[in-house]
Amino acid sequence: MPVCPTPEQIADAREALVLLDPALAEAHARLPVFEWRLRTGGFEGLFRMIVEQQVSVQSAAAIWKRVVEGLDGELTPQRVLATPIEALRAMGLSIQKATYGHEIARAHVDGRIDFDHLERLSDAEAVAKLVAIKGVGRWTAETFLMFCEGRTDVFPGGDIALQEAMRWADGSPTRPKEKAANLRAGMWSPHRSVAAHLLWGWYGAVKRGEIGLENPPA
Repeated sequence: MPVCPTPEQIADAREALVLLDPALAEAHARLPVFEWRLRTGGFEGLFRMIVEQQVSVQSAAAIWKRVVEGLDGELTPQRVLATPIEALRAMGLSIQKATYGHEIARAHVDGRIDFDHLERLSDAEAVAKLVAIKGVGRWTAETFLMFCEGRTDVFPGGDIALQEAMRWADGSPTRPKEKAANLRAGMWSPHRSVAAHLLWGWYGAVKRGEIGLENPPA
């Protein structure tokens, strides 16, 4: 069962991040305490992430409910693989998502990845195993490890919201590209996932109009 950091560990990590990189000081100072967004792990967690991608929160919840009911609550690789693509589509999945669901399930059944023991792999090894599955990109792999496996030193540098928050932090006129974002995040190790949560929270609060930027980039 994945375990997320405690509030005390998150608070300590935030303090450490500001010492490592003073550019994060504004985000840290203006964002209240946050909790780790831990989701169900393993095969079910990754399958659900695929199901919920690129639809609204409300639609995602409704479709997932239909999937759970359609599979009689048996959210295992074996059950998904035994369910025809058309049956999955009848539950609300696109043909692409239904196919990806089969690919993820088959990878586990074939032994290419063991969702029950991912903790045995390093972050880099786990990402490599995940992206080798058709339908699983790097962003999905990295956010899965953060939200579904509770890993604390992963940073999805390809995330646009994180790139924009990094631009604000640096007062830069342009967002960093994925490679540059990942290189920059390297200095935040071993707290990169906490940094991602912090930057996402800051980005969301600014976009919702809850807080403003003290020094908006030109």
